[in-house]
Amino acid sequence: MVQSIVRRQMLPLFALPLLFASVPVPAQPGPAPYVVAESGRGYARLQEAVDAVGGGQGTIRIASGYHRDCAVQTMGRIAFVAAEPGRAIFDGVTCEGKAALVLRGDGARVDGLVFQNMRVPDGNGAGIRLERSNLDIVNSLFRNSEEGILTANDPQATLTIDRSTFSRLGRCDRGLSCAHSVYTGDYGRVVVTNTRFEKGSGGHYLKVRAGRVDVEGNSFDDSQGSATNYMIDLPSGATGRIANNLFVQGRDKENYSAIIAVAAEERKHPSRGLVIEGNRARLPEDMGRKSAFVADWSGEPLAIGANDLGPGLTRFERR
Repeated sequence: MVQSIVRRQMLPLFALPLLFASVPVPAQPGPAPYVVAESGRGYARLQEAVDAVGGGQGTIRIASGYHRDCAVQTMGRIAFVAAEPGRAIFDGVTCEGKAALVLRGDGARVDGLVFQNMRVPDGNGAGIRLERSNLDIVNSLFRNSEEGILTANDPQATLTIDRSTFSRLGRCDRGLSCAHSVYTGDYGRVVVTNTRFEKGSGGHYLKVRAGRVDVEGNSFDDSQGSATNYMIDLPSGATGRIANNLFVQGRDKENYSAIIAVAAEERKHPSRGLVIEGNRARLPEDMGRKSAFVADWSGEPLAIGANDLGPGLTRFERR
């Protein structure tokens, strides 16, 4: 049953062009790989293009091929846009020992990029390290790294992820703190829609310390995960909405006791009225496993509506 659910529903249509279009191709000689759209000027290094935008607003168009390059944005508003979605691939190079893109400017957008093979000594190698301001991510792929996205704290800002894929991410080893597919600090709001999480290699799929969350229309396919934990972890509590998602828990779990965890570490944010409805969730067949769909440490009344839960799943458990 679980396998049939995965085949029929776990691969959103938006993921197909990414999975097939993101086959690495060599960067082609000729025109500069990074072009600032407003000026039409090309640059050999991404940092040069970022510096050219400076404190203004601009779009950097990124050529297809491997980019063993990285950049730090410290000011301005920049859109990082693939010339061909899924074919501009940032591969294995980080700035400041953090990520391919380190963002602490006045806002950013990432559209159609691929981030892969990010590893650093502290175990948090990410495609994107977001340190402040708003970030919108669309139609992008994060894979085979320690972390997809990692943020600092900015209670006034919003992180939005739409139509993207997170695959083979996370770790809990080497005596270091765990890394996760997406791990946000105390952001004001985190919105995740129409996105696929799959094949986790440790940690949680979505760990969010934001005060408000909107997680809707996503798939969390843990059927090929390894030593994974919760699907959604709201460790500081949160309000908002978790709705119309599909969850399939895998067999290889470090912690299979819950699919969604609320305030497991602290009660920094209120959780009263957090809406959890319209979701589907399944456990592996023939394992005799039991798990809570929602495990809550907040002690506040959550708004848990109708959810389609498979055998072995308890609707709610207070801990």
